[in-house]
Amino acid sequence: HVQLVESGGGSALAGGSVRLSCAASGYTFNTYSWFRQAPGQEREGVACINTNSGRTFYADSVKGRFTISQDNAKNTVYLQMNSLKPEDTAMYYCAADLWRDFHVGLREADFGYWGQGTQVTVS
Repeated sequence: HVQLVESGGGSALAGGSVRLSCAASGYTFNTYSWFRQAPGQEREGVACINTNSGRTFYADSVKGRFTISQDNAKNTVYLQMNSLKPEDTAMYYCAADLWRDFHVGLREADFGYWGQGTQVTVS
């Protein structure tokens, strides 16, 4: 049974930090991305990592503030979010799939497996 489980969401003050985790089970993926969706808005890609190459990619809106990282032993990917802004408030989703080693991207269609989401609220 393939599963992605996000955790670590919650509330934070503007300027604060939150770390999200995405634990995969039932399959070994090599490409993970974080997406987010605010109420009334379309889902947008935030950050991506290829765990074979370590290559990362970030949306301009989070570059320099968010860091995506991996722990291959735990089959877990993290999103460290610093210098949070109220506009970062959203439901955050982890997505994963299996791609060639240097593939990174934030196209939803590239990911066949999704977690249930975790809410981040910044005030």
